[in-house]
Amino acid sequence: MRHIISILLQNEAGALARVASLFATRGYNIESLSVAPTDDPQVSRLTLVTIGSDQIIGQINKQLLKLVDVVNTVDMTLGDHIERELLLLKLRIHDDGLERIRELAKQEGARVLDDAEQSYTLELTGAASRLDTFINRAASHADILAVVRSGPLAVARGVPVLAATS
Repeated sequence: MRHIISILLQNEAGALARVASLFATRGYNIESLSVAPTDDPQVSRLTLVTIGSDQIIGQINKQLLKLVDVVNTVDMTLGDHIERELLLLKLRIHDDGLERIRELAKQEGARVLDDAEQSYTLELTGAASRLDTFINRAASHADILAVVRSGPLAVARGVPVLAATS
């Protein structure tokens, strides 16, 4: 099963490498990884996507908490959460496809970042399945030149917050 693990990590040199090493030494794959500052300059939030059973993910979380740089962790997929991913899609528009791509972008709420027909670039945010569908629909009217995705980010619904003191 796919899991999104949110990790609060000390903002120290080598902290990310130690987390990645934990996964590598145990043979677990990281599907996506995003690190960004939090409101506390001493702590960063690492959002990591991996695949494994609930038992394996539980073991990973226990091992993560043993790392000196890890402040706290939570498996976002175990609770009600909001998940979003950013897509940047660069297209070469087919001869008859410009209006169709514009209409698709409008329907889906995508932003046009560059409107040159040879490098038409769109931005869209949403769930991974929505982005996959958007890419497939765009591909019927244009050649895909580049697909750049952030990987999922997640936050718990409601009051719960992953904090250094949780």
